[in-house]
This record gives sequence, C-alpha cells and structure tokens, in this order.
Amino acid sequence: MATLKDQIARWNLSTKRATPQAASASAPSPSPEIPETPAPSPVVQAPVSPAPSIKPKAAIGVDYFATKMHLHQKLLTRIDLTALESLTPDRLRNELGVQLVALIEEEALPLNVQERNRLVADLKNEIMGLGPLEPLIADPAVSEIMVNGHQNIYVEKNGCIYPTDIRFNDDAHLMKIIDKIVSRVGRRIDECSPMVDARLPDGSRVNAVIPPLALEGPVLTIRRFAVVPLQMRDFIQKNTLTPQMAELLSALVKVKCNIIISGGTGSGKTTLLNILSGFIPSSERIVTLEDTAELQLQQDHVVRMETRLPNIEGKGEITMRALVKNALRMRPDRIVIGEVRSSEVIEMLQAMNTGHDGSLTTIHANSSRDALGRLENLVGMSGVVLPSKALHQLIASSIHFIVQVSRLDDGSRKITSIQEISGMEGDVITTQEIFCYKRTGINPDGSVQGVFSATGIRPKAAEKIRTHGFALSDGIFDPVHID
Repeated sequence: MATLKDQIARWNLSTKRATPQAASASAPSPSPEIPETPAPSPVVQAPVSPAPSIKPKAAIGVDYFATKMHLHQKLLTRIDLTALESLTPDRLRNELGVQLVALIEEEALPLNVQERNRLVADLKNEIMGLGPLEPLIADPAVSEIMVNGHQNIYVEKNGCIYPTDIRFNDDAHLMKIIDKIVSRVGRRIDECSPMVDARLPDGSRVNAVIPPLALEGPVLTIRRFAVVPLQMRDFIQKNTLTPQMAELLSALVKVKCNIIISGGTGSGKTTLLNILSGFIPSSERIVTLEDTAELQLQQDHVVRMETRLPNIEGKGEITMRALVKNALRMRPDRIVIGEVRSSEVIEMLQAMNTGHDGSLTTIHANSSRDALGRLENLVGMSGVVLPSKALHQLIASSIHFIVQVSRLDDGSRKITSIQEISGMEGDVITTQEIFCYKRTGINPDGSVQGVFSATGIRPKAAEKIRTHGFALSDGIFDPVHID
C-alpha cells in the first residue's frame, strides 16, 4: 500500500511527465540553482538566501489553474519527502499552509484574501487529498460523485442528481487523482487494465474507467457512505419502511433466517445489508466477503475478506467463489456476502443449506420473483448442471426471505416487499408476501404518494421467532385498508 511519501513522489513525477508543454507555456523560467542548508521546518528545505523574486506573469495572474500548477510544482521541489512520514496529518497540513502562503508572497501574486485562501486550500487538497473532489467528499449531503471527464462533475443529493461548477485542470489531472485512489489499495489502472474497483479510506466505493474504453476522457464514480453508519431508526425516520417491518426484519436476523436483499443499482441494498447486520449478536463470529470492501459492521468479532484481481500477467486472481469455499473452513457463525453476481452462488446456497443459517447477501433484480430467476441463471454460470426441480428445491430450502428495495421517481428509497419463501408446489418455488408498499399517486411537488401495508399473512417464521424468545407486537401482520 502506497505511503503519503510514495504518493507525493508519484504525483510529482507524473506531473512533470504529463504536462511538459503546459508547464513551459504557463510556468516562469526556472530560477537559478541555489545551495541548500538544513531547514528549520521539518517539511521544507529552505534556501540559504531568499530566492530571486519572480515577477508575476500575465498567464499566472489570469489563469487560476496555471497558477495552481506552478505553485504546486514549486512546492514539491522544496518538500523533504522523508520528513513527511514523521508528521501527523494536522501538523503536515499546517506546515504546507505556511509554506504556500510564503510562496504566494514570494511570487507577488495579485490575490485578495478570499482568492489566497481558496488557492491554499486547493493546493493542500491536491497534496493530501483528492484535489477538487475534497469539498464534495466533505459534504455529508452528497451520496454519489460522478465525474464524466475533467469538466463535467455531478453529485447526487437526496436521491436527485445535480451538476456542479467544480472541474479538473485537464484529463491528466483527473488521471492523477484516479491513480492516487487506486494505488492506496494496491490496485492499478492503465491501458492494459482500463477498469478498476477501489475504495476510499472511509469505505466509499470507487469505480474508474479510462480511455480507450471511456471515449470522452476518464470516468470516475464514487459512492459515498455515511461517516456514522445509518441505523434502523434512520430508515424509519426517512419513511423507507415502517416500525412493524423493522421489527420483523430485526427478529429474522436474530433467529438466523437466510435473507437476500434484492434491488436495482443505487436502491440502497448495501445500506440495508449494513443495518441488518447490526442485529447479529456480538457473541457470533462473522465473516464478510466482498469484491470491494464497503460493509461497516460494528461488531468486534468480524473477519473481512476481499477478492483480488489478476496481475498484469493474468495470474493471482482470487474469486468470490474461492473466498466462499475458504470461509466455510473458518468456523463462521454468519457469512455476509456483499453481492452475489457470478458462480459463487452455488457455494453460497450449499452453505445456507448445510448449517450456516443466518447468512445475508444482496442481488441485482427488479422484483422478488426476478431474484429467484436470477439465482437460477447464476447457478447455470457456475458450471453445475442440476435438474430444474432439484435446483428449485435447493433454492427453496436455502433462502428464507427476500427483501425488495426500490428507488422511486423522486429519489426516495422504499422497501417495497418482504416475501417469505414458503416451499414448493410441483416444480415451482412458492412465496408469500408479508409486507408491501402500494404506490397511490404523485404529490404536486413531485414526491411519490404511497402506503406501507401488511398483507394479513402470518409468516411461518413467526413460530421460530416465538420459540427463540422474541415476541412480535400484537397486530403486526394486520393489513392497512386503503380507500
């Protein structure tokens, strides 16, 4: 994993390689070489005598990006990379601020206080963070950041997408930010491997695609997660589900029912998986398996594992199927799989059916019935050939509940269905819906009208919940009559 010293060194090298023409056009002529002596600051090697003052160029005074690049390159030439490792992030940020202010004064740039503060903040973000994206990362209201080339950046807030006025200098600048992200987690992106999944230190999920696959410049997508993980009460407050639905789901997790969360992209499957996993008792051993680690389990006894992509020679790949097989040898009480999307589904179903109750996972599907069909298709992808009836029996005996999550037109997320798999009728898997969300119309402000309701069916798992010592509220399964 790259250290801050390595990242800054790589940044400096890539800056010099990527923008030689821009630097020659916008940056001033290099100042004469000056002998250096040990500096009083642990970060910067100060010259013995003041560097000759460089007259402000027109390009520097007018072009903000050229000015920022010029100061950035000049600062990097003065940074003692070895000293960086001994400083705390706060101390380093303060030292950088001091040196940047000195550089701005040395260059005699005609900036007011607001412009100077913006320039210093942006340069700190370039060196220590993700450059122009740092203000968006710091905004708790932003749930998704979408970068379509260096000039078009969009964000999602409250389920709706908005454009921003933030932009990168050029595609090379954006590529350096992408490389900075993926190098932190030991992954790479280049023309040979132009797609990558990664994560930020806070657990946010990152996907990047670069040319030649991305035709109009690098594309970066960051899915944010709350710094403080959401709880079930937050879902109730946001009207994602009702207290009765929350009561049932929490009880199902506690009594070790196998649950699949189904939904489309951005519907909140992983967030709900995080919330449900919070009801697993802290005394149990939990093994989580993910393609890109993003789950935020709060228990102490958690083993987290992540798949590995092949190296440049095509070797060393560790698939989700291999992780599931290995997890069975780790004495897990619960197995939590971030998402099933390939051949690992057969290992997961067998694990659920052979004593590993209480497993949780997600799947992409538009409805509960579609989720069952997709499970069948994924089993076919695993190379295992089973008669249709045998496969249906395996699925029906392995999975107890399917929770459908949907993102509505107004951007809100709702749990639209909770269904119990009740068994088989002939060759068909039978289900019974316990709770549903019925859409009734649209409000004048564009928000969706609807109502949650129980269907009046008491699930078979209610008896299991009772025998495990958990009491459900009276009337929890009584339906709501809609006029």
